[in-house]
Amino acid sequence: MPHTPRNTSISYRNALGQTSTDKRVEILRLIGASGSISQAARDAGVSYKAAWQAIDTLTNLAGVTLVEREVGGSGGGGARLTAAGLQLLAAADALEQARRQVLERLRRQRGEASASLAHAGAVAPALAQLSVRTSMRNQLPCRVQALEQKGQVVRVQLRLAGAAAQTPHATLVSRITVESAELLGLREDLPVLALCKAMAVAVRREVAAPGSPSVNVLCGRATRVARGPLGDEVAARLDGGLQLVGFAAPASGLRAGSRVEMTVEESALVIALTE
Repeated sequence: MPHTPRNTSISYRNALGQTSTDKRVEILRLIGASGSISQAARDAGVSYKAAWQAIDTLTNLAGVTLVEREVGGSGGGGARLTAAGLQLLAAADALEQARRQVLERLRRQRGEASASLAHAGAVAPALAQLSVRTSMRNQLPCRVQALEQKGQVVRVQLRLAGAAAQTPHATLVSRITVESAELLGLREDLPVLALCKAMAVAVRREVAAPGSPSVNVLCGRATRVARGPLGDEVAARLDGGLQLVGFAAPASGLRAGSRVEMTVEESALVIALTE
C-alpha cells in the first residue's frame, strides 16, 4: 500500500490539479463505494496493479494517506478511505460542479450576437488545455488513432489536430505502460495533448527527398532560431499549422524560413487528457 506521508494536511492543488477525466479520483471514489480495491479496479476497467498505482500516485500528490488496507478477505482484502480520502472526494466534487457551471455558462453564451462572444464555442476546449501546467513547452492537440499493446507497453498512435488527411508527417507515436493507458482511459478518437520537452526534439534541415513519412518526424518551416554554444533553439510552424520548439546542432546554419525536420523519441512523448 502507499507509503504514509508525514504531513497531515491535504495538498488539494497537487492532488486535484489534473483534468476531470483522470481515473485516479474515480478509482478512489469506487474504493469508497465498494470497500475493495479489486472491485474498484473491475468497475473502473483497469487492472488491480493499475488501481494501486493510481492510489500510490494520488497519495503522493495529496501528501497524506487516502486509503487504508484491511487484512483478510478475497482479492487481497478490503480497503477503506481515510478521513483525508473522504475530504479529497468532497473537494473533487466541488471542483467538478464549479467546472460544469462555467462550461454551461459558456454554452449559453454561444450564439449571442456580441462579436466578443462569436467564438465562445471554442473557449471550453481551450480552458481544458490551459489547465495543464507543465515545464514541457511543446503541447500538441491530437486524437488517438490506434492502440497497440506489446507486453507491458502500449504504443499510442496519434494524429495531429488540424492536419488534413493528405498531410504527411502528421502522425506521432507515444510509448507508455499498460497501466498508464488504462488509467487515462485511452481509446480511438479520444482528444489528447502530446507533450514533450524542447530538449527532446531534435531538429535538422529537411532532406531534399524525404521519401515516405517516418514515425515521429514532423516537418515545417522555422520561424525563429536562437544560436547557442550547446545547440540552436529552433521554433517552427509545422505543415499542419501547429507550433513546435526543438534544438539543432550548434552552428546549424538554420534560419527563419528554413525547411526543417523535427524528431522526437516515442518514450519522450507524454500524453495528457484535455476533457
